[in-house]
Amino acid sequence: MREVRPVVVPALAAALAHELVRRADEDQRVTRAAHRSPTQVARRRITECRRGNAEALKTIVKRHAWPTADLVGAPASTAALMILLHAPDLDFQLTCRDLIAQATADGRCPAPHHAYIADHCAVELGQPQFYGTRVDPATFRPYPVRQPRTLDERREDVGLCPLDEQMRALRLGV
Repeated sequence: MREVRPVVVPALAAALAHELVRRADEDQRVTRAAHRSPTQVARRRITECRRGNAEALKTIVKRHAWPTADLVGAPASTAALMILLHAPDLDFQLTCRDLIAQATADGRCPAPHHAYIADHCAVELGQPQFYGTRVDPATFRPYPVRQPRTLDERREDVGLCPLDEQMRALRLGV
């Protein structure tokens, strides 16, 4: 049985897109502020922001399904992914991982979105990641990866650059 997607009128899609981008931008703003001034208050602002963003995204997903690129546009769909990656609820992330996988298979969501959430969930579950997108901030090395010999082939299949190139860009702060 095929997934039934709710019909979203253009004005609503535009409003959802605006809200997702606004929330992702706010997360970046409070995170940068916390890095500049790492106080307890700043850390609490990040936590509150991410919790609120996750609740808003849960509501959007419940009412309208995953906000795919064909529904809200590529920037807002990417913003939704960023919100999801920072959400404090692994069960919600797992549910959305499956929605994103289906949307990717249907061509409604960019393949790298699935790679990022699949790796995120794997690491959170203590499993090796498949695409090598998650990097341990303590060691600045990727978390363990399944079948490392074919990693760059899998990355290429979903439109990601080779892992060495990603790591070089991270080291340079690009």
